[in-house]
Amino acid sequence: MYHCPVELALDVIGGKWRAVILAHLKEGPHHYGELRRKVPGISEKMFVQRLRELQDTGLVSRTEVPPHVEYSLTEEGRSLGPALQALYDWGVRRAARTGEVIAQA
Repeated sequence: MYHCPVELALDVIGGKWRAVILAHLKEGPHHYGELRRKVPGISEKMFVQRLRELQDTGLVSRTEVPPHVEYSLTEEGRSLGPALQALYDWGVRRAARTGEVIAQA
C-alpha cells in the first residue's frame, strides 16, 4: 500500500539510473550497445539489472532483432513522456541557474 502517488511513481522509476535509461528510450528504440554508451557512469552489472527491472515493471520491452537486441518503451513507458520531459526541462533550467555542466551525448 502506498500513502502518496509520488511514492508509487518513485518506487517504479526511482533511482538515478532507471530515469536516465527511460529518458534515453523516450528518444526511440535503441540497440543494447547504443543505449549502454549513452549511460557511461553505470557499471555493466547495474545497467543490465536496471534494464531488467524496467522490463519487469512493464515500462521497457526487449526485442531480439538478430544480430542485435533492441530496447524500447512500452505503451506504459511512453505514458511517462510528459513527466520525463518535465524533469529534463527542469534539469536544463537548474544547470543554467547553478552553472552545472551537462555533457552532450
